[in-house]
Amino acid sequence: MSFGDRVNRFDAWLLDRVFQPFADRLPERLSALALGMSFQFGAIMLSAASIVAMIVIGHMSLSDAMFNVLVWCLGLAFYTGINRVRPMVRPGHLNPLRIMLAGMRPLSIPFAFYALYQGATAPPHFEIALWFNSLANIIFVAGIYLISCEVRPPGHRQTARAGFGRLQGETGL
Repeated sequence: MSFGDRVNRFDAWLLDRVFQPFADRLPERLSALALGMSFQFGAIMLSAASIVAMIVIGHMSLSDAMFNVLVWCLGLAFYTGINRVRPMVRPGHLNPLRIMLAGMRPLSIPFAFYALYQGATAPPHFEIALWFNSLANIIFVAGIYLISCEVRPPGHRQTARAGFGRLQGETGL
């Protein structure tokens, strides 16, 4: 098994065993796509707060922050692109974003870990801005996985569970 196969297997496991069960337990009025898009928007706002904090604190001039602003614009373009294909995701059908984002999902995880490392090892005067960036990356990863979840038709979501994985209607022996 190659490294790429292991990455794809981990991505599928994370999507199917962690995020899809979470998405299935969301209330009927809140879909995983809507929550994921809210996470994406929150990540964009936290990233902007990180850039603004670096400029306001005085550790970056506007010309120094230009690269960060361009990266932020790419994030905004990604959000806009996902928002445009949002009507393609319909309850009861395969989610086309699951396949479209297959390369982006596993790629975003190492960047989130690196952002956490940066936030943890930052000098005190950069700490708050880098923690905003770390939080933005974590929220981005969660959002992209939620966007990739299958949208179940109404009434098929698993909203109520009893303890230890049994459905409420199941009996023991």
